[in-house]
Amino acid sequence: MANIQLRLDDELKNKADELFKDLGLDTTTAIRMFLTQAVSNNGIPFEIKRKTENETLTEEEILKLLEKSRRSAERGEYKEAVEVVSELKEKYGI
Repeated sequence: MANIQLRLDDELKNKADELFKDLGLDTTTAIRMFLTQAVSNNGIPFEIKRKTENETLTEEEILKLLEKSRRSAERGEYKEAVEVVSELKEKYGI
């Protein structure tokens, strides 16, 4: 069996330990779960990306999108919540 050593900030380690304990795990098990999922997914098992300023919508942009959505709904252009949830489950395997 192999060993992995890593160095990390004490505060991060303590917060991670506390989180995993609340989840009924220890940090070693959580890391093992991450590695298992990475191998299973043939990559990092979650999205990694740099946040950009373009991802933050202004209040005006949000209001425009809400108005567009309202108009679409008035025309009957919408999906039932059950259908949306079903599509999400199928897409993300949940």
